[in-house]
Amino acid sequence: MREKKKREITRTRAVLNNLYALKLVSGICRKFVVHKAINRFLGYFEWLFYSAFFMRYVINSLETGDSFGHIMIFIVIVTVVFGGMSLYNSILEGNVNPVCAAVINKGLYLKLFRKSRNVELECFENSEFYDKYTLAMEKADERLIATVEVVFGVFFGAIASVCSFVFMYRVDKISVLFIIFPVIGNFIFGRKNSQIDYVRNKEMVPHNRRIAYINRVMYLPEYAKEIRLTKVFSLMKKQYREAIKGLADVARKYSAISVVIHWFYVMCTFTFIFEGLLIYGAYRTLVSGTMSLAQLAVITSMMVSTTWILIGFTNSLTDLFKNGLFVEYLRSFLEYKEKIPEDHQGADPGEKIESIEFRDVSFSYKDKEVLSHLNMEFRGGKTYALVGHNGAGKTTLIKLLLRFYDPTEGEILLNGRNIKEYDLQKYRALFATAFQDHRMFSMSVLDNVVMGENIPEDEKEEKVISALKLSGAYDKVMTLPKGIHTTLTHEFDDEGAVLSGGEFQKIVVARAFVKECPFKIFDEPSSALDPIAESQLFDNIYDSCRENTLVFISHRLSSVQNADWVYLLSDGTVKEEGDHHRLMEMGGLYADMYTKQAKNYLALSDGAGGGDEEQYEEGGVMA
Repeated sequence: MREKKKREITRTRAVLNNLYALKLVSGICRKFVVHKAINRFLGYFEWLFYSAFFMRYVINSLETGDSFGHIMIFIVIVTVVFGGMSLYNSILEGNVNPVCAAVINKGLYLKLFRKSRNVELECFENSEFYDKYTLAMEKADERLIATVEVVFGVFFGAIASVCSFVFMYRVDKISVLFIIFPVIGNFIFGRKNSQIDYVRNKEMVPHNRRIAYINRVMYLPEYAKEIRLTKVFSLMKKQYREAIKGLADVARKYSAISVVIHWFYVMCTFTFIFEGLLIYGAYRTLVSGTMSLAQLAVITSMMVSTTWILIGFTNSLTDLFKNGLFVEYLRSFLEYKEKIPEDHQGADPGEKIESIEFRDVSFSYKDKEVLSHLNMEFRGGKTYALVGHNGAGKTTLIKLLLRFYDPTEGEILLNGRNIKEYDLQKYRALFATAFQDHRMFSMSVLDNVVMGENIPEDEKEEKVISALKLSGAYDKVMTLPKGIHTTLTHEFDDEGAVLSGGEFQKIVVARAFVKECPFKIFDEPSSALDPIAESQLFDNIYDSCRENTLVFISHRLSSVQNADWVYLLSDGTVKEEGDHHRLMEMGGLYADMYTKQAKNYLALSDGAGGGDEEQYEEGGVMA
């Protein structure tokens, strides 16, 4: 029930949302809105003109004995006018609409991309917000264009419906009563039929999702090996059959009521009104002689037009309320007020870091406390290590440092000033990061390392090569077809390279090496590397970042013993701190973790043989 209430909106809100969409599109491409309004108006005008005026004029002219030439002049004028309207429609379809659609696509997605770039990280980790975001982004331009058409369909459809009632009433008052049938057909049985379709489709969703999943799995390469090496295909085939059976069961469940409702819809909307009106008109024309042939032709023609006008108006009205929910997602996303806007302006933090201090910082995420009254300080030019078990709060601490989030309590100070007071982009420019949960983009190795940083073109290649050598990725990258200009992933390039997890991690680390800034952060930079590569990487990190404030997170305590200061986190706060020797002398959590890891390394080296033992000792715990 709660989910249902979340997704429902009032009819008033739905109408306002559609007007919001109209205003949004108008701001991006006013020409499109104007042409759509004219196009809808001319469409309804054509229906009304032919049925209410053209037919009546021609038949009256024939009955009164007007000359053939006079009638032909009228028909030619009408043909020219409507030929011009047809030409206008052709220009719209062939030129104006495609061009405007491209303009709307560009303008709308620029707004959406800017907004998605500006909202805080928390929004992407909030499932409810992320659902709205994805629903807002999915075919947003097409759905917004359709919304504009629907708005004018309702507006001009309502006017055309009233006009058709008035015209029919002026011809014959009783004939208006027959309009009750399409009204009942569209607004009662048509709506009921739509409700049945909605409920039926909703019950089919789980089965369709299962079918879509199986279809997707069958052609994705990452599943191919398991499908061929196991008997999982038989399980999938069973699930597929069950899903198909589920669809059939749902279809049978609603088939009887759907047939009955649809029959009443067709009979009321078409059969009763056409057959009834023809019988009524024939009686008055042939039996009572109270209706002329011209009146009969106009009434029957008007009834056809009125029926289709009502159908179009009803469909537009139904779509208006449906689109209201989509626009609600779009509107709530675009109108969302960011807690930490990316374009936040403030003081210039400068380019020098003397100190960063966490002062009594607590942070809760979804009512769960992650950090509790944490105090620590990073002094400029020093090397710091954050260690502790998974869930201790290390990565959260870094996210607070980078101001992806703000503390629930306490404050973070840069050079004695709260980081909230600084210009956010300039503040973040002080940091270079290499995250463990990295992502590769479908771009060249060079671009994946530079990541859009402002580096002079004539220096880019040299700096990237230097960063790749420091990270240990250079030798592998140079074996690729185009070296540092090779595209990573096969997304857009069949000749693109897909590297191992360890090689990808090295490229991520190279991002931190290439950026010139005072503060560098490495989050588990060696998690996918062997001990020898790990040792070399940390040597390079220490050597190349001597002038920087350096913070790294690592589970392998062998890599932290050279840090100036170590913070051991547990249960969201600092449990122990000091340099390696001091922490070992304390004999606490750090010493216990280090000793256990050292034993594991020694066990590995004993099993590997003497030569390897020497290598492990040099690059591992004994270093």
